[in-house]
Amino acid sequence: MGTGPYRAQVPPPPSGPPVWDGPPPLEANPVEQQGLIDRIRALPRRMSIRWRLTLTYGALFFAAGAVLMFVMYLMVGWAIQANWPPLTAGRTQEEAVYFQTLWDSLKYQAIEGARRGLLIRSLEALVGVGILALILGYFVADRALRPVKQMTSTARKLSGTSLAHERIDLQGPDDELKELADTFDEMLTRLNTAFDAQRRFVDNASHELRTPLAINRTVLEVALSDPEASEDLRVLGRTLLGTNARNERLIEGLLLLARSERELTVRKPVDVQEVATTAVEQLAPFAAEHDVTVEHDLHSAPVTGDPVLLERCVSNLIENGIKHNSGPSGKVWVRTGMVDGGAVVQVANTGQHVPAYEVDSIFEPFRRLNADRVESAKGAGLGLSIVRAIVRAHGGTVTAVPRDGGGLVVTVRLAGLGVPAGTTLSAR
Repeated sequence: MGTGPYRAQVPPPPSGPPVWDGPPPLEANPVEQQGLIDRIRALPRRMSIRWRLTLTYGALFFAAGAVLMFVMYLMVGWAIQANWPPLTAGRTQEEAVYFQTLWDSLKYQAIEGARRGLLIRSLEALVGVGILALILGYFVADRALRPVKQMTSTARKLSGTSLAHERIDLQGPDDELKELADTFDEMLTRLNTAFDAQRRFVDNASHELRTPLAINRTVLEVALSDPEASEDLRVLGRTLLGTNARNERLIEGLLLLARSERELTVRKPVDVQEVATTAVEQLAPFAAEHDVTVEHDLHSAPVTGDPVLLERCVSNLIENGIKHNSGPSGKVWVRTGMVDGGAVVQVANTGQHVPAYEVDSIFEPFRRLNADRVESAKGAGLGLSIVRAIVRAHGGTVTAVPRDGGGLVVTVRLAGLGVPAGTTLSAR
């Protein structure tokens, strides 16, 4: 059961709450019927390299066997003809001609019979040995591709925390595959060095940037608490406090964006319904302050990921919908649920009309609608950038479309609990 003031799943009017965006109608994207020849041509692209190698080994074996059979077919006739004994019988000329003709006929029959018998038995042997060659070729291809499988398995297990100790370390002769594995290990070492440098930079920047701002805030608050401070000083102090707070939000957003774009270090089962419920409750005072009503329809949607980042993702969507709203009597709709085996979060809001050509650009850092960089009360322009970074780190997709009547409809899709977190979901 979902929770919220509108549980009935009925199609709303164009200016009402959003609905789950499903697959496009079949008439819009008709499925093309493939012919037999097109299907045959597409088979090599669908087969694994192991089967392609196996079929290649088998085809080469059958081709070599066919050439050998043809050569043996000719050589048997030549051998019988070269070693056929001459005829010495016959007293008269007529008898000699008669017996010679009979002798040549017997030679021809012997050659044809030997060739026919050799051909039939060779074909039987070729089929039997060919099947054995296909089986052996399959295992030979599997053994040849074993180092590649090891490299693939290592690459799948890699993450930002395992780069320091996870390596392929391929053992064997110094061939091309071992050279490739060693090159891959060297690349992992360089990546680990780069990730360590990035982590150290983020940690140092977090400390070095927050400390001066915290000191400034403390000094300003102490100055404003002085009862003898003049009115001009208080006005200046409040202005500086607002600027300081905006800088703090900007730095926090940049640091969170940097952390979100890294590999996830925490992966645990999370229900997006609980995450969205917490976000709605925390932002209720903020919505009341802006005279915006938040309506929700929350259904269970289990995923695997970082609970803190997922909560920040949903909070940013709701907060963005509240900030960029139409003012009094504005609305924000929040929905969660499972669609096609994946968890979906959808947040829509009333507000000004958003041109379709500007929707994609709002996910870029420091981008605001209509290039508004003067009104700083609506944030630093990092909210949706952080959302996109968090969703990508969880192997999901985020899309936004203009809402009929003004505002946006933002839809986040994440892999369900039974799907690997690195699987990218297709946006429909």
